[in-house]
Amino acid sequence: MAFLIRILVLALIIYLIYRFVRHISNPKRKLDAAVKARAYYLSDDPKNPRMNFFLAYNGVLFEGEKYTGTEEKAFKVVSIFVWTHELKKLMEFTEKDFRFLENEIKRNYPDAAISWKNPIEQLMKKGG
Repeated sequence: MAFLIRILVLALIIYLIYRFVRHISNPKRKLDAAVKARAYYLSDDPKNPRMNFFLAYNGVLFEGEKYTGTEEKAFKVVSIFVWTHELKKLMEFTEKDFRFLENEIKRNYPDAAISWKNPIEQLMKKGG
């Protein structure tokens, strides 16, 4: 009986360690922490072109939708559409901030054309 209890306690400890590691490495938790800390964080799976990516910068959460197309006999991400639901928080942003975000996205997808949803698109066309 004591042996069975030891095995159950050991299994419980292993399970709790597993859950703790899963919690710490959760990309959603890291993304939320970056938004609160007003830091830069990109949550993306470059190997999965169908999954949207999320980007946190200066307390704003952006979402990007990837579109694939054929280039040189291979499927690649050819265009990306980026938007945010937190338009009021964009008041602090400048064109320089959006250029930084574009450069960071271009690191993962150098051949993709990046489009922004209004009003970001209007700001980018004005040049500041």
